[in-house]
Amino acid sequence: MKRLQKLGEWAVAVLARGAFGLLRVLGPDRASNLGAWITPKLGVLTRNHRHTMENLRLAFPEKTEAERQAIAREAWANLGRTVCEYPHLEALLDIEGGRVEADEATWARFEALKVSGKPALVFAAHLGNWELPAVAAFKLGQPAAILYRTPNNPYIAADIIAMREPIMGKLIAAGMTAPIRMAEALDQGLTLGMLVDQRFGRGPRVPFFGHPVAANPFLARLAKRFDAPVHGLRAIRLPGNRFRLEFTEALELPRDARGQVDVEAGTALVNGIIEGWVREHPGQWLWMHRRWRV
Repeated sequence: MKRLQKLGEWAVAVLARGAFGLLRVLGPDRASNLGAWITPKLGVLTRNHRHTMENLRLAFPEKTEAERQAIAREAWANLGRTVCEYPHLEALLDIEGGRVEADEATWARFEALKVSGKPALVFAAHLGNWELPAVAAFKLGQPAAILYRTPNNPYIAADIIAMREPIMGKLIAAGMTAPIRMAEALDQGLTLGMLVDQRFGRGPRVPFFGHPVAANPFLARLAKRFDAPVHGLRAIRLPGNRFRLEFTEALELPRDARGQVDVEAGTALVNGIIEGWVREHPGQWLWMHRRWRV
């Protein structure tokens, strides 16, 4: 059985490599457009579409069903684009060529963090192309470590690491040892990036679109331990397969009576910022996961 399982995993990995090879041949624009065309047609046929609509009704009760369906279609297209852009992440981050833009404040914050030589904590969300923030920070000269979720298929996991590490920096797999490795990364002076908008069953309950969600507290816990600055970073999708980077100023996390970071309140603050991002561009968020599952 183990041999058959390994064989099956290897076969899936071969198919995935072939698909990525085809996407590379297509180039970043045609690959992205292909994902935006095909994914909405397939996504609505899955049970994840039911979760998507349930989430949208919960988050936007004031919108009509037609408006929520439009957001869902845009979200499926964004997911398709993001997946098909995976082999082109470095090419997408073409600052000189005008594919990526940012305001002066964002560039100044990147430069200030680089010059400081100190570690920082950077959070992102599954918005736009959520892989680009890590690529941007690394390309702009910020030594970084990224927390990521390892695919179950070991062959695909190895391929993902080979693709990501040269353009993102040190990768830390989510799991039992992840908190230790994250702390070690900060001790080494690396900036630590993580996606923090998905359910974390053991985390505190904080409000999100007016409803409690189980949230990831690692960012606030590390901020409490290391007193490192906390920034938000997102890559907003623009027309013409372009992006806008936004890097927030350092957050003032709530503190308790002893002057230490309040982990639950800090986690709620970060989720409130992400909620604002989602409200601004609802069709660019990953509505398919069961964020409000208790």
